Amino acid sequence: MSKYEENITLPNGKTVKAYTGLFINNEFVDSVDCKRFETINPATGQVITSVVEASEKDVDIAVEAATKAFNEKWIYIGGQERGRLINKLADLIERDTDELAALESLDNGKACTIAKSEDLPAVIAVFRYFAGWCDKIHGKVIETQTDKFCYTRHEPIGVCGAIIPWNYPLLMLAWKLGPALACGNAVVLKSSELTPLTALKVAALFREAGFPKGVVNILSGFGSPAGSAIAHHMKIDKVAFTGRSILKASADSNLKKVSLELGGKSPNIIFADSDLEDAVKWSYQGIFSNHGQCCCAGSRVYVEDSIYDKFVEKFKVYAENLKVGDPFHEDTFQGPQVSQRQFDRIMSYIESGKKEGATLLLGGKRHGDKGYFICPTIFTDVNENMKIMQEEIFGPVVAIAKFKTVDEVIEKAHLTKYGLAAAVFTKDISRAIKVSNALRAGTVWVNCYNVVNANAPFGGFKESGFGRELGKYALELYTQVKTVQINLECQK
Repeated sequence: MSKYEENITLPNGKTVKAYTGLFINNEFVDSVDCKRFETINPATGQVITSVVEASEKDVDIAVEAATKAFNEKWIYIGGQERGRLINKLADLIERDTDELAALESLDNGKACTIAKSEDLPAVIAVFRYFAGWCDKIHGKVIETQTDKFCYTRHEPIGVCGAIIPWNYPLLMLAWKLGPALACGNAVVLKSSELTPLTALKVAALFREAGFPKGVVNILSGFGSPAGSAIAHHMKIDKVAFTGRSILKASADSNLKKVSLELGGKSPNIIFADSDLEDAVKWSYQGIFSNHGQCCCAGSRVYVEDSIYDKFVEKFKVYAENLKVGDPFHEDTFQGPQVSQRQFDRIMSYIESGKKEGATLLLGGKRHGDKGYFICPTIFTDVNENMKIMQEEIFGPVVAIAKFKTVDEVIEKAHLTKYGLAAAVFTKDISRAIKVSNALRAGTVWVNCYNVVNANAPFGGFKESGFGRELGKYALELYTQVKTVQINLECQK
């Protein structure tokens, strides 16, 4: 075992191999500055291990490795072979599902059973989906003049940077790397400093799958300096990021292509004719899944006034019975928030809600005496001017409000700067279509919530970002179109 590998003992007594080095050129290596940082178990607040910290110098080394791999090897590997390699990676992830789920749970705090049954199958599905696109990315023949032959090519951009968040570490890695590699790009990816372990575990699988050296490079580090270095790097041609500072970095560097997946304050609209039990069940999932740490969480629930009291009563019962606790217990649904900072941020929003006059119906306090656990929290008697109705809390906190008419609820739904997702619950298909079409959101769910598929695009309107991940639309983020005009009358 190398000095960048170690066996970590899990709370259930089992051990899992973890990697701690920077992954550059298919090797785990130290940083130039030989610095490390600790990663914390959010269920206990205790240190899990330490990993190597990347600096600007390490980003330079990774970018040089990616540039060389792209120019000398990867660009010449055909789509079928790229697809085979990505599928091989998916096979290895499937093989190591138990270990990856356990590391994800340990480092992020999500329930291990959910990581294994939901997150990992979704990761595998994303890689398999984009593996299928590898040999199907092509242009068109365009009729121009009779003495000209015109066609387009969809070519890889080059070296892509990816900076991923901590709420779905493995899934966000797949969302970025799947389409980037399918289109023939090389990648330098920085994981969140809060959740570095699963990205490094997958790095070892890229090597085992047989990817050429330098095609995938994975760095652990902080937004500054490592993330900033990626955003500003003159040899990185495209960056996918969760955050908005990247736009200025693009303008200040080489005008690299940018895609952004930002926040949300998603409205969840419940009409009186909906199946009430079903609406409650999906709404509960929509806000409390992943501990509320989800960009598209249904944190604003609007309920038609005639069923408001019944909905709130049933929803409260669901929330009261939600199992909060040790992520490694099989019946746990909600684990801890990811960090002390996130815990404090959520608690400050709860205090704001109380101070602004909302009724705290349930929760609003710490769960247990260690770790970063917060009880499921419900506010009622809210209005659109309150901070908890305007800003993304990113925690298990929901606000429930009344409405009377369709026009009123559509107007209220739009009273935020975000437009990532929304939901509509009704048995009237005409109303469902009318409201879905009226809502300014990148995804609208009807009679369900948080249903995300590898072949369906995902992204936001307004300040929730631009560009679409997943589906065929994601290929546009990782290719550039070239037009070729050939003069057929050219004399020899």
